[in-house]
Amino acid sequence: MRTLIVYHSHSGHTRTLAEKVGEACGANLVEVKPRTPYGRLSAYLRGTPRARHREVDEIEPDVIDVSAYDRIVIATPVWGGHPTPVINGAVAALQGAGGKSAVLFVTCGANPGESFSVLREALTARGVSVVGEFSFSRKELGDAVRIGALVEAVRGQAPG
Repeated sequence: MRTLIVYHSHSGHTRTLAEKVGEACGANLVEVKPRTPYGRLSAYLRGTPRARHREVDEIEPDVIDVSAYDRIVIATPVWGGHPTPVINGAVAALQGAGGKSAVLFVTCGANPGESFSVLREALTARGVSVVGEFSFSRKELGDAVRIGALVEAVRGQAPG
């Protein structure tokens, strides 16, 4: 199964997990970055309210062609109980996504909030079926059992 992991990482936690999963699954990775970068303070003051309002950032790359892949993995930090505006931009930038399946994972302080429902709604509108959802708190980022379950879901061998 050809897999693409599309992720945004502000502090590095999501990137580290995306790289582990990508290596374990032989997946390709696309790191999505905002055209106007967030600093630590602007992520809180500007990014979190934008996330709560489900706003979409302009991103690089501005088009993400997934037509050659069977499975898409969408990975994001949680800001204010929501996916980041950067990953909202990534979902909007997907090309060739209709009929694909997706696994979602988020990294968060403690609670994913509405992240999964927001992403599921946006992906469903693009014709993508979500087949797995995984949340990793800071304490769980090194949990081999949880990471293994995510890897199996990405490979299509277990439900999420």
